[in-house]
Amino acid sequence: MTSLSRGENRPLPAPGVAVTVSSTTSLDVSALLLGENGAVRSDADLIFFNNPVGPGVEYRHGRGAGDVVAIDTTALPADVSTVVVTASLDGSGPTTFAGAGQLVATVTSSGDPLTFEVSGLTTEAALVCVEVYRRNGAWKVRAVGQGYDDGLAGIATAFGIDIEDEPAPAPTPPPVAPPTPPPAPSSPAAAPTYSAPTQSYAAAAPSSPPPSPPHNQGVPPMQSELFAPQFAESTEPGIQKQGSKMAKVALNGDVMARTGSMVAYQGDLKFEALGAGGIGNMIRQRLSGEGVPLMKVVGRGDLFLANASSDVHLIDLDGSDGLTINGANVLAFESTLSYTIGRVQGAAAASNAGLFNCVFTGRGRIAITTDGTPVVLNVDQPTFADPQAAVAWSSSLRTGVKQNDSFNLGTLIGRSTGERFTLSFSGQGFVIVQPSELPPGGMIGGTGAGEQSGVGGALGGLLGR
Repeated sequence: MTSLSRGENRPLPAPGVAVTVSSTTSLDVSALLLGENGAVRSDADLIFFNNPVGPGVEYRHGRGAGDVVAIDTTALPADVSTVVVTASLDGSGPTTFAGAGQLVATVTSSGDPLTFEVSGLTTEAALVCVEVYRRNGAWKVRAVGQGYDDGLAGIATAFGIDIEDEPAPAPTPPPVAPPTPPPAPSSPAAAPTYSAPTQSYAAAAPSSPPPSPPHNQGVPPMQSELFAPQFAESTEPGIQKQGSKMAKVALNGDVMARTGSMVAYQGDLKFEALGAGGIGNMIRQRLSGEGVPLMKVVGRGDLFLANASSDVHLIDLDGSDGLTINGANVLAFESTLSYTIGRVQGAAAASNAGLFNCVFTGRGRIAITTDGTPVVLNVDQPTFADPQAAVAWSSSLRTGVKQNDSFNLGTLIGRSTGERFTLSFSGQGFVIVQPSELPPGGMIGGTGAGEQSGVGGALGGLLGR
């Protein structure tokens, strides 16, 4: 085993190598494919947990033994001259590498392994560990150890990935009006019925049964309160409420929906997983723990959505103000809206307040969920809400944190009101507050990254959600 010092380079042992990055703390390992100009060719050249395979490069999760980036130089595109392997803190432990303990990058192939132990880090939250580069037709490996204070976002920006600007959404074709529903029964006393195109099985038999009439003579095959108008599907175009706990999308184009929220559909629809919606939001979601795991639904038909039996509400944005919302409460939205992940201003003191939320802007409709029937507060006086009960609010509002527990002997011995921090709101706008201090799906069902996507995580299941 050969040790490398910072800046030292060696010939690459073989065309195919594996770079393993291990540490005593939890890391996100990634790789970037760079051209001669030192920048990526496109966002797809960032190989990481949400984009694990690229030309000649593959990311593999090491499950405790360190994450691995496998590189095959013979399969790299001709316009790629460098592959950099990076590591960033994932937010579950220390905030800088000063408290992260030992970090080692190991380059292995058929020969003697090369190791690089990174030391001397202070305020950095991400770093370039090693780079595999081409020089005069031969491939080499260099120990780098260059750190970045702003994490994976800083590395991505340094190598040419724009994490701020998402592509403009494509215009949505106007929806086609659904067919007119059949007229209601003429007699108000008659029970609501559903007439199937089959022979009746539920007609009451008289004492001398006549021949069974054909189904088009008005004899109902079955009767139930379920066939009452309030249970019929909505016939309005676009995103509509279907009862109190479901949304229906009459689709002729595309719509963005929460991953795993589909409960039924009719017609020709296709589903495409989108992660958190763009490379920038995927990076910010990983850093902040906030976001919406999305799928894009395309086609023509009727789509029905729900999330953990939560109440559904519709909000129309006219472009004059944005909507700040917990990612756990987003069900679906029109593709004319765009969103990013932003820090809740003034909330840095509240460790459990959800410091990051999703901010939606543009013109269009969004379907949100709440745990119970909410109250909408008009902010015309000092307004405060529990951070976990405040579902959404006008983005133009100013936010802050108010500490409610006074510092005295009671707090020193562990006594608390249970309302230590509240979010404060001022300005002009509204705040939506749900009658619950848990997001849909339980305490960790909120953002839905990875295995927590869809309608709730493991703890959500334990809570009966």
